[in-house]
Amino acid sequence: MEKLLVITGTNASGKSGLGIELARKYGAEVVSADSRQVFTGLDLGSGKVTPEEMKGVRHHLLDVAEPNDFFSLSDYQRLAYEAIDDILSRQKKAFLVGGTGLYVNSVVDGYNLSESAPDPEIRKQVEEKTLDELIEMLKEHNPAALERVDLKNKRRVERAVEKALAGDKEENPSEKRYETFVIGVTWPREVLYERIHERLDRRLDQGMIDEVVKLREAGATDEFLYKLGLEYRYILMYLRGEFASFDDFYETLFKEIRHLAKEQMTWFRKRKDIHWIDMTGDPVAEASRYIEAFYGL
Repeated sequence: MEKLLVITGTNASGKSGLGIELARKYGAEVVSADSRQVFTGLDLGSGKVTPEEMKGVRHHLLDVAEPNDFFSLSDYQRLAYEAIDDILSRQKKAFLVGGTGLYVNSVVDGYNLSESAPDPEIRKQVEEKTLDELIEMLKEHNPAALERVDLKNKRRVERAVEKALAGDKEENPSEKRYETFVIGVTWPREVLYERIHERLDRRLDQGMIDEVVKLREAGATDEFLYKLGLEYRYILMYLRGEFASFDDFYETLFKEIRHLAKEQMTWFRKRKDIHWIDMTGDPVAEASRYIEAFYGL
């Protein structure tokens, strides 16, 4: 079984930068595991690395879909497998790097996903429901799915309800495709919150609000932007005048990003195979020891 290194963790943890440094050191290529970075034009708001920040490391699964496109977990897994297999076929190492837990799990655990196309009528019915209504529908039509779906992510719950209503209720057993080693990246809570604060300020200064303005002008729908959550949702609401002031918008967004970091840690703690590294020390050296043991270097 071919080997795949995984670097995951909370937002603002520095996993992308660490992944790049390690990829440069070991001649690897990076496969992104981020549900918003797959879309073109979603750059500052998604924290997408720039060509300069890549430092010559080839990245995959960035900008593979257009705004408003439906992009499923199955789409991600298929493209990730293709990218990883291509990298490995060229006798290079593949590093899966990102913080979208479902994306990481789908590749690491080898989810056996349905390729069925969505039914437009069912989709319309589902999208009109609130999150609470969707969870109730899932309880009624496929209660087993409650154990494997992130119930705080409306898009994921919508997809699960769509599948249940379409009669696709079977959960096929997972089939691991790669031997994996998972490195986890985070910081002490107060340090992480300060990093989130600094990153939010920096991206706002770089033009994150203008990015959303341009996305709307280019045809990205408000519905699409709202469903992306966090930066895109709250900037959209700010542009529509739904906050009393910029400060009100800023504080709300900052709190939501912090909340996501807590949710990410809760999600990742479910995995018992993550090797957490100390980012306050020498993370490159610590991760390198794991990598060299994993690959027998």
